[in-house]
Amino acid sequence: MAIQVIQEFVITDRSTKNYDAIKETIGTDHPGLICHSAGFDDESGVFRIVDTWETKEGAQRFYDETLGPQIQAMLANDPTATPPDRQLMYELHDVIT
Repeated sequence: MAIQVIQEFVITDRSTKNYDAIKETIGTDHPGLICHSAGFDDESGVFRIVDTWETKEGAQRFYDETLGPQIQAMLANDPTATPPDRQLMYELHDVIT
């Protein structure tokens, strides 16, 4: 069953330096990732990252082994970095690619 993962960061500025730095470090080729998007939702006041994964296990493995360690390193080394203010993961009923 496909999984949607959403991360939201309250907008404190319009910089994407932390997002861009992590993306550069981890690259873009991740087995099981169907779709990735990121952008500002000014109406909701957040920078939102949305990932669609083939399986919950694949998504969890990516976050545990790839993204999580990069986020922890950034949080430890950059006092301006923050974790997501909101994060959700849920099964999707349908995915059209």
